Amino acid sequence: MRSDGSALNLRRWWRSAGFAWAGIRHAYRSQANFRIEVWAGVLALVVAALLRAPLAPVALACALVLGLELVNTALEAVVDLASPELHPLAKVAKDAAAGAVLIASAGALVVGLVVLLPPLWAWVGGWG
Repeated sequence: MRSDGSALNLRRWWRSAGFAWAGIRHAYRSQANFRIEVWAGVLALVVAALLRAPLAPVALACALVLGLELVNTALEAVVDLASPELHPLAKVAKDAAAGAVLIASAGALVVGLVVLLPPLWAWVGGWG
C-alpha cells in the first residue's frame, strides 16, 4: 500500500500502530525476557503508585528497557535471516544488542532503588 504522503492521516497512523502492536505481541509471546521485563515494570509502577513515589522516572526506565528489548528482538530476527549460519559478526551484533538491554536494565534498577527505596523505607519505618 502506498502512502498518501500525509503524516497526519489517521488511517495510516492506525495501520502503523497495528503493525507496532503485532510486534509487541510477538515479542511477548516468543521472548521470555520481554515477559519478565513487562511484569517487573508493572510491579515497579504499582509499587510506585502505592508508595506515592514519582511515576515518571519509573515509567521512563521501564519504557527504555522494553523498547530496547524490542529492538534486540528485531535485530536478532534480521541477523538470523541474513546469516542463518554462525558468523562472528552476527554474534557481535546480537551480543551488542543484548548488552544495550543489560545496561538499560541496570539503569532501571538504579532508578527504581533511588525512587522507591526512600518511601518504602519510610513506610516500613512507620510500622515500628
